[in-house]
Amino acid sequence: MAAPSDGVNCDEFAEFQELLKVMRTIDDRIVHELNTTVPTASFAGKIDASQTCKQLYESLMAAHASRDKVIKNCIAQTSAVVKSLREEREKNLDDLTLLKQLRKEQTKLKWMQSELNVEEVVNDRSWKVFNERCRIHFKPPKNE
Repeated sequence: MAAPSDGVNCDEFAEFQELLKVMRTIDDRIVHELNTTVPTASFAGKIDASQTCKQLYESLMAAHASRDKVIKNCIAQTSAVVKSLREEREKNLDDLTLLKQLRKEQTKLKWMQSELNVEEVVNDRSWKVFNERCRIHFKPPKNE
């Protein structure tokens, strides 16, 4: 399940996290997906496991790329806001509202950056499970 990466609201971290949660559905359900679509040896003749694994591979690749784009886009947007607020703060050192806003944006930026680490763990887990079940049915292209 890929969500559109354009038009993502990066202003609210809770919305950002909720979007990622929805976008991670494919990774959350991969074990179930593989158990229900990739046959065990006793059922191998009844289902085209190579086609199923290929489709799952393509879905995972697309989902991971889409989430990566969303996360990096929001990091870039928030970084620009932080930079702008820092510059404004240098001109108005006495403005406590500005300082508060700067701190809030810096915190949000750190949280967004930490999502890159979460993403790495989620992706690694999904590829590990995928490879365990699909390695004999499907070989991903070498260039990826």
